[in-house]
Amino acid sequence: MKWKRFPLGSLWTNGYLLWDDDGVGFFVDPGGDPTDVFEWVEDHGIDVKAILLTHGHGDHIAGAAAMSERFGSDVWIHREDEEMLCDRDKNLSSNLGTECPAVVATGYLEEGGPLSVGRMDLQVIHTPGHTRGSCCVVVRDGENKLLLAGDTLFARSIGRTDLPGSVPELMSGSLQRVASLDEDMLVLPGHGPETTIGTERRENPFLS
Repeated sequence: MKWKRFPLGSLWTNGYLLWDDDGVGFFVDPGGDPTDVFEWVEDHGIDVKAILLTHGHGDHIAGAAAMSERFGSDVWIHREDEEMLCDRDKNLSSNLGTECPAVVATGYLEEGGPLSVGRMDLQVIHTPGHTRGSCCVVVRDGENKLLLAGDTLFARSIGRTDLPGSVPELMSGSLQRVASLDEDMLVLPGHGPETTIGTERRENPFLS
């Protein structure tokens, strides 16, 4: 399994391309104009089978419609956030003053999952808090594993729970579930640098 980060959109949201040794992959959270992604994917011959949305905020979904059309990819999101895909007030893009073309979900992220893309197995963990439908996803390919954390967990911080549609009373339980993962698990967050579960257990004040 290989991965590459693409900071996208006005908030430089971390979008991630993940792919296996056969060049089969998926993209996580295309939060803005994906032109750079198109060029890189086509130059490297990656077959992008799906677009995975960790939650429905505009800064994570704004490029999903264009990407799905370009690659013919499925679009996966948790059902609790599906209505945010076509409502600029609910996905908060109207507050940011940014374009966020509506996109239609073709599949759903369900607790425990199982999903697969190429050789990669995906385990969905429903982590409500930042939004009601926020999810984290454990991706495994042989001995390699990592966590796509969206805006649930950041390096030394967590996602906001004071936004419209947040459910702050559920965030603590979601963080406890994430903190129980293997301490050597690489974490790819929606914003900021990558980290590990072990580092966050020791240094993140929200996990202590």
